[in-house]
Amino acid sequence: MTPHQPEPNQPSARPGLPTRAELADLFRLALPVVVVQVGLMAMGVVDSIMVGHLSATALASVAIGNLYFFGLAVFGMGLLMALDPVVAQAVGASDEPAIGRAAQRGLILALGLSLPTGLLLLTARRFLTWIGEPAAVIPDAALFARIMIPGVLPFFAFVVFRQTLQAMGRMRPIVLAIVVSNVLNAVLDWVLIFGHLGAPAMGVPGSAWATTTSRWVMAAMLLGLSWRELGHRLHPVRPEVFEGRPLARMLVLGVPIGLQYALEWGVFGTVLLLMGRLGTVPVAAHQIAINVASLTFMVPLGVSAAATVLVGHAVGRGDPAGARRSAGAALATGVAFMSLTALGFLFLPTAIARVYSEDAAVIALAATLLPIAGAFQIFDGIQVVSIGILRGLADTRAPFVIAVLGFWLVGFPVSLVLGFRTPLGPAGLWWGLVVGLVVVAILLLLRTRARFRRRITRVVIDGRQPLAIS
Repeated sequence: MTPHQPEPNQPSARPGLPTRAELADLFRLALPVVVVQVGLMAMGVVDSIMVGHLSATALASVAIGNLYFFGLAVFGMGLLMALDPVVAQAVGASDEPAIGRAAQRGLILALGLSLPTGLLLLTARRFLTWIGEPAAVIPDAALFARIMIPGVLPFFAFVVFRQTLQAMGRMRPIVLAIVVSNVLNAVLDWVLIFGHLGAPAMGVPGSAWATTTSRWVMAAMLLGLSWRELGHRLHPVRPEVFEGRPLARMLVLGVPIGLQYALEWGVFGTVLLLMGRLGTVPVAAHQIAINVASLTFMVPLGVSAAATVLVGHAVGRGDPAGARRSAGAALATGVAFMSLTALGFLFLPTAIARVYSEDAAVIALAATLLPIAGAFQIFDGIQVVSIGILRGLADTRAPFVIAVLGFWLVGFPVSLVLGFRTPLGPAGLWWGLVVGLVVVAILLLLRTRARFRRRITRVVIDGRQPLAIS
């Protein structure tokens, strides 16, 4: 897919409304990105559904073990998102050498992130015991985290390949790799969790081995399917990719994204850990509600990724009006979808909960949390699409600052008060998340508007100029 390219002397159509060609570009890119995002989320959904039919304790163990993995890996995943603006703007500027340098530097960063992340996964039992998680959950949750260690490197490598291809508009290999790895994960879950086809019934550890194996297949398959696009960009290794100044500039872009990801995941993860203090049933119910909310979130997240690419392309080719129109189309699409999903959360909570569990207490509590998730759907859509737009502009610092303010200085204290100082309990913890998302969405929308009122320029990674980010 090659985005619509205006003629060099073509006037900027309508300054505020996207053209038909630009809307077509958004949907052509957003739809496969959404498939990829849903596919990534589907692994966790299938894991949760399958172990949920073992017991509430098994579901809680997988929830906490998976949370611990992502709590450690999410910073690295966010850091590697620095590839988004760098590659997208290079594509828009037709700067082929910059695309190759960015991809190779991404792999260097992925290798550097894998070792500390793997070592920290070994501390799961000690950490979960220290924070007071239920004793029945800790052994399997810690084992789940340890089994995920071999999958760290392919997890980060997949992010590098995906972000590079995505910024180039090459989505088919990513979609194929996601589909195959999801089918493999589901089959391995069925075999290893329940002991089919002569395999031992491993329960929770079987789910972890299924995910780890699927991540290796996913990364290897993506590289193989996209070798035509990536091979000449990854090989031979360019000596300049090891230079300190450009790597530092990549870090300047990526570290705020990593911190913003960690803060957002952190607040939702901390709420899950706090649920553990209220009992196993609240943890299981929370996992159902957050799993479903995360699944619907994949759609605006996909739109956000498409916005990053299209805005980045427009910036690279020197078309600020086109960047504004792509941003407006993305916001409208994300908000419209989340408005529809909010209705499902409000009117079908019990039916949704029953898909995940047969435990009456878990279903009842999840059915009270899902309508609250419906209340924040629209704001969640606004905030994630706004982040994608800002990332296309190479504005990565403001979302980090806004995440600190909205999630941790406003939303989290509200969660603590409502969750432990009022009768609301688990629902109170969730209402704090709603407040945080509202604040973050409003501030990010204001930041996006302000950035488009300034001069928009391409980010500089190589060369002696200062890093062009404002």
